[in-house]
Amino acid sequence: MFGARPHPTLTTARLRLRPWREADLAAFAAINADPVVMEHFPSVLERASSDALAERFAEHFDRHGYGLWAVEVPDIAPFIGFVGLAIPRFTAPFTPCVEVGWRLARRYWGQGYATEGARAAVAFGFAEAGLEEIVSFTVPANRRSLAVMERLGMTSEAREDFDHPVLPAGHPLRRHRLYRLRRPV
Repeated sequence: MFGARPHPTLTTARLRLRPWREADLAAFAAINADPVVMEHFPSVLERASSDALAERFAEHFDRHGYGLWAVEVPDIAPFIGFVGLAIPRFTAPFTPCVEVGWRLARRYWGQGYATEGARAAVAFGFAEAGLEEIVSFTVPANRRSLAVMERLGMTSEAREDFDHPVLPAGHPLRRHRLYRLRRPV
C-alpha cells in the first residue's frame, strides 16, 4: 500500500521522520478523529478518509521524492503524527509552491516536536530537494501552528492573507495567513 519507491528517513535529536507503515493507520485515524486536533480544519476525518490521506502522502513521496513523513519518537512512541513537505492541490496567488506542515497527536503537543520535525523537513527541502522557498499557512486563530512557523524563521505579511479556495465564502475557517521562508543564502 505505501510507496512504490524507497522514501528518505530523517533523524533529529529526538525524532525519526520515516516512511508510512500499515501499523500507523489506526493511530493516524485517532488523530484525525480528535476534534481538538482538527479544530482548525473543516471537519474530523472518518477512518476511510484518514487511510486515503496517508496513501496520498505515500504517493506524493513517489512523485516528488519528499512529502509528509510519519513521525516516531524512538523508545517512546512508534507514531505521533506527521511532519513534512507537500505541494498543495489547490490554486491560490502563491501556488505552485511547497508547504511545510504537521499534525501531531494532542498528547505530544507542547514538547517542541512539531518545530524539531519541521526544521528537519525544511532543511531537507532546501538542501536535498533544491527548493528556493517553502511556505506554510493556517487560520489566524491557530496560535500553536503560527508559533511553530515563527520559530522556523518564517515571515508573513498581512497583504498575503488569503481565502482558502477549498472552503466556501462565509466559512469561519476560510481566511488563512501565509508564511514564507526563503532558502538561506
